[in-house]
Amino acid sequence: MIEAINPLDGRYYEKTRALAPYFSEQALMKYRVTMEVEYLIALSLFGKTGLRKFNKNEIKKLRDLYIKFNDNSYQKIKKIESITNHDVKAVEYFIKKELSKTSLKDSIEWVHFALTSEDTNNISYALILSDSVGEVMIPEIKKIISELNILAKKYKNLPMLARTHGQPASPTTFGKEMKVFIARLENQMFHLGNGRIQAKLNGASGNWNAHVAAYPNVNWLEFSKKFIKSFNKNRSQKLEANLITTQIECHDSYVAVFDTLRRINTILLDFNQDMWRYISDNWVTQKPKKGEVGSSTMPHKINPIDFENSEGNLGLANAFFEFFARKLPISRLQRDLSDSTVERAFGTAFGHSFLAYVSLEKGLSKISVNENKIKEDLLAHSEIIAEAIQTVLRRENYPIPYEALKELTRGKQITMNEFAKFIDNLKVSTKIKTELKKFSPFTYIGLASKIAGK
Repeated sequence: MIEAINPLDGRYYEKTRALAPYFSEQALMKYRVTMEVEYLIALSLFGKTGLRKFNKNEIKKLRDLYIKFNDNSYQKIKKIESITNHDVKAVEYFIKKELSKTSLKDSIEWVHFALTSEDTNNISYALILSDSVGEVMIPEIKKIISELNILAKKYKNLPMLARTHGQPASPTTFGKEMKVFIARLENQMFHLGNGRIQAKLNGASGNWNAHVAAYPNVNWLEFSKKFIKSFNKNRSQKLEANLITTQIECHDSYVAVFDTLRRINTILLDFNQDMWRYISDNWVTQKPKKGEVGSSTMPHKINPIDFENSEGNLGLANAFFEFFARKLPISRLQRDLSDSTVERAFGTAFGHSFLAYVSLEKGLSKISVNENKIKEDLLAHSEIIAEAIQTVLRRENYPIPYEALKELTRGKQITMNEFAKFIDNLKVSTKIKTELKKFSPFTYIGLASKIAGK
């Protein structure tokens, strides 16, 4: 794609192909054919309209229209669209033309029966979101969580200097800090995996006007609920019917998906920035890859480009998701068309997210934890155990212990020997002095190891 103006289809073409079956223009047409075909089959099996019941071979022929959908099918639709200037109508005409060559030619006027194009579109997009989230996004995020779990378990006992406000703070472990991101991601994954994507099938103004005009005694609400639910077999991201809408489904459930992905992306952006700092401090090192160049002028460099690339793509994706959340729930009166072109950009947000996940995974595959450097920097800040000492002294009702430790340590780097001298001069029992001298930056980690191993 050398002439692509979008980097997802240019520079990153190979890396984003996993999403092409869901968000390409050809994929959208296939999903529309899927919806129209299944609707026609549902009407046939319903048995309460004038449409005859199709036999098994006819149903197979119908489903083959989307199961065997290919480049030729797509080109046929696009040729029709060049005349109709209406993409959904082109799908309808495509199906009718294909059926006119079969025993179903007597039923072609039931294609798109009583529907508006938004019935076809909203169900198609609901299926696209369901499939892409369940089959691509969730598995990719799970890969990241799996990699972080390996780090959390391996380094659950590795003491590490914490930094709050960028300053030395009470120690943690490297594994526990990985576990923080795991817990955050798993919380959001629960919401992503258990959400419902709403869809509607109720005509031009949301009232089943045309359906009722043709068959006033049919329970179209129940038909619509059952039809939309029929797509849920073998689908992890379930669809549910929205029975109260205007011409368009309000997209609120889409926004719920986007907001969850945006939160996941924000967590990963946070992780990328932390890894960048760990690499900068030499707490995490990067394995050199033969043939790679880190700088056009500085031969020694191995830049954290995978984490930086991930960070940039997460920011781009979230900008789209935030716009979707502002735009999509708003439509003038019963509908305007401004959501249509926005929906076609869903793949761009998903593409930048997916690219970010892949880049992050690549970054993780190239790192090593520099245990010696982490321990060296931790030992260089023995003053961090002042918190432990003053807390025990509070327990013993020692007068103004916080202030005493503040005077000793604030703005200074205190050695363990200096702490020992300070403790020796305290007016406390030998037992307490012994207890206080046991504290060290390497052991003052609270429950960090336990948390990391959960």
